[in-house]
Amino acid sequence: MALLSIRNLSIQYDSVAGPVYAVNRVSLDMEDGETVGIVGESACGKSTLGLGIMRTLSGGRITGGSITLDGRSYDTISDREFDQKYRWKTISMIFQGAMSSLDPVYTIREQFAEVLGQHGGEQSVISEAISSVNLDESVLRRYPHELSGGMKQRVIIALALLLRPKLVIADEPTTALDVLIQARIINMLKRLKGSGMSFLFITHDLALLSEMADRVGIMYGGQLVEFGTAEQIYGDPQHPYTQGLLESIPRMRGSRPKYIRGIPPGLLEPPSGCRFADRCPHLMDICSRDPPDVGGPDNMVKCWLYGEDVPGSGVGTAPAP
Repeated sequence: MALLSIRNLSIQYDSVAGPVYAVNRVSLDMEDGETVGIVGESACGKSTLGLGIMRTLSGGRITGGSITLDGRSYDTISDREFDQKYRWKTISMIFQGAMSSLDPVYTIREQFAEVLGQHGGEQSVISEAISSVNLDESVLRRYPHELSGGMKQRVIIALALLLRPKLVIADEPTTALDVLIQARIINMLKRLKGSGMSFLFITHDLALLSEMADRVGIMYGGQLVEFGTAEQIYGDPQHPYTQGLLESIPRMRGSRPKYIRGIPPGLLEPPSGCRFADRCPHLMDICSRDPPDVGGPDNMVKCWLYGEDVPGSGVGTAPAP
């Protein structure tokens, strides 16, 4: 049984201009001890996916699909039960906005103690969590405004790991950190992964993800357009968008990086058919129709280059961009 199972999940926000379709029919599974990476451009739905799983959507709501965590469907778990039995203990989240994730009127120790008060646990784990992210215990006596951005980010990481949950959603966990601290945090997360903890790693950093992820999902325009093992995604990408992302990474030797022309689609009025069509070097007439999800749950690509309706198509036959 998968630790986390998502099927056809759709999430939308309500705005003055109309509904924003942030996540559209996303499906994926995660196993115990597995790290899955989600990558894509800004505003593609990555963070919204994490917030939806964590049940912390602000101004948004799930409009379709299902989520099952540790064998329980979210449909059968009330908000109160989720807060008491699942949040922090089974699932936690390293939020991207460290500057606004901590309560400004409480000390760091008080914010850790609040979590322990809700779920139980020895006070000693607070000191262990703080030291695990290379912070001195004196930080516990301070208020958030007394800490630098990097220190706040490490506090958020320590808070998410406090009760050793089964699954941690990490949304850009090293954004505000310098290179040395980033390396230490990544090494710490690797050790936790080795102990059996699972991570859903949300990031823009493809190079960083290559060190962490067992499987990788590529999001574009609110949709999961490719999902596979890290070896397949990095070594033999199928979707033209994935190929473009990898070719945009600067390298020490070889060809110069390429850019993906155009801009991502707006999610207020997403285009019909393939959402990458306007930027794709392989545009075909059939791309005006919604592309199929080709393959299984472990190796999926959403593209007409591999659809059965296109003569001569099949997984692995896409021309090089």
